[in-house]
Amino acid sequence: MAEEIEAARTEAPWQRGLSGVSESRDGSAGAPLSLAEALKRPQAGDGERLATGFSELDRLLGGGVLPGQVILLAGPPGIGKSTLILQAAASLGSKRRFLYVSGEESREQVLGRARRLALSSERLFLLSETNLASILAHAEKAAAEGLVIDSIQTIFHPELPASPGSVVQVRECAFALLARAKAAGLPLFLLGHVTKDGALAGPKLLEHMVDTVLYFDSERQGALRILRATKNRFGPTDEIGLFEMGAEGLRDVPEASSFFRFGASDDPVAGRASSISIEGTRPLVVQVESLAVYTRYPLPRRMATGIDLNRVLVLLAASEKHLRLKLENQDVFVSLAGGLKLKDPAIDLAVCLSVASALSDVPIGPEWALVGEVGLLGQLRSVSHLETRLKEATRAGFRRALVPSRSVKGLPGKAAVGLELVEARDLASAAKAVLQGS
Repeated sequence: MAEEIEAARTEAPWQRGLSGVSESRDGSAGAPLSLAEALKRPQAGDGERLATGFSELDRLLGGGVLPGQVILLAGPPGIGKSTLILQAAASLGSKRRFLYVSGEESREQVLGRARRLALSSERLFLLSETNLASILAHAEKAAAEGLVIDSIQTIFHPELPASPGSVVQVRECAFALLARAKAAGLPLFLLGHVTKDGALAGPKLLEHMVDTVLYFDSERQGALRILRATKNRFGPTDEIGLFEMGAEGLRDVPEASSFFRFGASDDPVAGRASSISIEGTRPLVVQVESLAVYTRYPLPRRMATGIDLNRVLVLLAASEKHLRLKLENQDVFVSLAGGLKLKDPAIDLAVCLSVASALSDVPIGPEWALVGEVGLLGQLRSVSHLETRLKEATRAGFRRALVPSRSVKGLPGKAAVGLELVEARDLASAAKAVLQGS
């Protein structure tokens, strides 16, 4: 063991980080020195991004993986983290030599998953190991140009007495791996566990160390996987990636509107309204469902799923004031179909009118797409990317769109062919157009 640790320290420049990472942070003598470079215009080929084989993941990362980028992927057990990274590593293996290290499964188990997914790559190497020194030694022997650690909580530093998964072990192992990736310009994927509350397990410092933090979650009872970036030094943080799990593993879902709305031919139901949300640069057709039920309790309940409850309370107050809704004896429940979680204010109008529809038992026609932010005084405010939203509404089969009057004036030309635009200045006029006709 002593010889293996000593070899991991001295055999290769990038392996000096096993104990050198701690030394460099202490500022002690003998720590590896980095060179200062002048700020200059990037040369051709600098920062070339590598495609992962998933268009959704590439778009979320900003166009692909950069050399030296450290990506932390977290999610609940069984969500498909290992499947996603194994498929991505197999695709990246066509361009670079990747080492996939599994600390939770044996090599035979990983090979079995690869066979089920019909994955094959002569430049992707599999290793079942938890000892950091051994991992670094194998990476050097394989001349790895990329590294996957599944998961960081299972790796242990042989010089530390703490058990794997402890704060000290996770921090020190991550430091050593990060130093390796940055020194040699290797893409590094770290898979992480989450707590019962859905937060990343381990020290919060881990999220600050890496370049990108991705969270993998399931929606609509597991039919759809949604990947979100909560931190990204080299790309957007307001995008989402959509995936579907099948017999051949995960696949991209570039057109996901059908997951979040019922068919246009469905019978109208009171309390249902459709809207168009923007997540990053992609439009999504979403449906808001509301239920108003008479209660005998002095304090009626207010519940929201997929929408911030405080925002819903404000919208209910505005609806009571400007639509003359009597909700003081009604339990009100508001939910986004498909399990989406959105903060887009453009769905405010759909929330208000779905509640009005539920209370009056008057359905909203499936041909309507409702887009608009609702102010406290009942006015409809303009929304961003209206042209993009209307084009998506047309593509999804809507025939009419209710939009704020202020937004229509700013449209550059005819935004949606075959889509009738109905303008409204406030909640009252919007309700009249949709629930009573105009």
